[in-house]
Amino acid sequence: MTQISDIIQTLRATFDSGKIRPEDWRRGQLHRLKAMIEDNEGAILDALHADLGKSGFEGRLTETGTVLAEIGHVLKHLSSWMRPGRVWTPLTNQPGRSMTRPEPLGVVLIIAPWNYPFNLLATPLIGAIAAGNCAVLKPSEISAHTSRVLARLIPDYMDPEAIRVVEGAAETATELLNERFDHIFFTGGENVGRIVMTAAAKHLTPVTLELGGKSPAIVDEDCDLALAARRVAWGKFLNAGQTCIAPDYVLVQEKAAPAFVAGLKTAITDFFGEDPKLSPDYPRLVSDRHFARVRDLIAGGEIAAGGETDPDSRYIAPTVLTGVDPQSPVMREEIFGPVLPVLTYRTIEEAISFVTARPKPLALYLFSNSRTVRQKVLDETSSGGVCINDVVMHLAVPELPFGGVGPSGMGAYHGRASFDTFSHQKSVLVKSEWFDLPLRYAPFSKTKMKWLKRLM
Repeated sequence: MTQISDIIQTLRATFDSGKIRPEDWRRGQLHRLKAMIEDNEGAILDALHADLGKSGFEGRLTETGTVLAEIGHVLKHLSSWMRPGRVWTPLTNQPGRSMTRPEPLGVVLIIAPWNYPFNLLATPLIGAIAAGNCAVLKPSEISAHTSRVLARLIPDYMDPEAIRVVEGAAETATELLNERFDHIFFTGGENVGRIVMTAAAKHLTPVTLELGGKSPAIVDEDCDLALAARRVAWGKFLNAGQTCIAPDYVLVQEKAAPAFVAGLKTAITDFFGEDPKLSPDYPRLVSDRHFARVRDLIAGGEIAAGGETDPDSRYIAPTVLTGVDPQSPVMREEIFGPVLPVLTYRTIEEAISFVTARPKPLALYLFSNSRTVRQKVLDETSSGGVCINDVVMHLAVPELPFGGVGPSGMGAYHGRASFDTFSHQKSVLVKSEWFDLPLRYAPFSKTKMKWLKRLM
């Protein structure tokens, strides 16, 4: 078995050789990744179904299709992103010109989670390739079927001297983190994020942490409540709630609460039928441990919809809770499952205070047709991203950087942000030799001081 240190040494030698810097190599690898998906989409979707019970449609929507769209966007813009950028040169450095040159970082480590095991490994890989890096990929062992498919396909399609997959559990991740990388990109939970950051600090390695948190949805009384409920239900129960930007709880204006809850019930039935357990479109929890944790959170409120569970199939029905105690476990930790607490508020100030009293979330959703309310929420809350009158869909805008703030993460990716994350913007000043300003050289005088003050 090849040692991890040997793999990294091979990748570093490849990077030092310069073979991966040309645009043609980067484009070639992106086209190979695209071909890998197109040639093997069935196998990838089958693996996602085996791991998470995802339907083929949901797998295409949230995994393979999303990655293909990202590849297309990057290929379209890569040439312009790679060009040096001219910046203004002050009078003190004239004649001269200043620029920034994007250069690759080196050998990067990408650690993917289990909830979107293909998308959340392939999308950062696109950025790493576009920026001209070598990459070690660590898929999650929890989504074992997808991990095996990735470990089989990537060596067949991608340059093995530059891109390698390392499978394994926590011990493997620990071994990887003991090595020196030029950047670490981690998607997962806050606790493991701390471990990654601690390990990176030993080598002064920069990190991108895509974490999570309790993303709120605020529902104003003036919005289309049926549409708001439908969109919240879609975003919450997508992937059985195992989505880092799923609405984790809802704050609905108290007058609108009955209609909104009724709308949630209607949407659940419309999506999955009277018995969601029988629906081919409703996924399952990823593991017994995760199932037990989420099941126990249902006790945090009164069941307005759902509540049924089956440990044998790791099924938890789409569940809506009302009468929730803000101090209950379901409101203290990220749910990451198909349980939606619904709380009420009287004024928008009360809703904002509720959100800001808690850690900054990865996403915030607001349903309102009031410009005043929209502006107030945008001005007075902090989150990784905001989506107004919808949920989750801000991820589908490739030029919107996706990332957290505070405990929900650091750094961002998608589109140009991915290229920038895996690049160093090297500052370059080019000076002319035909004129040399004597002002800066000793001996100094009052006259030189007078001119210095005019110039600076």
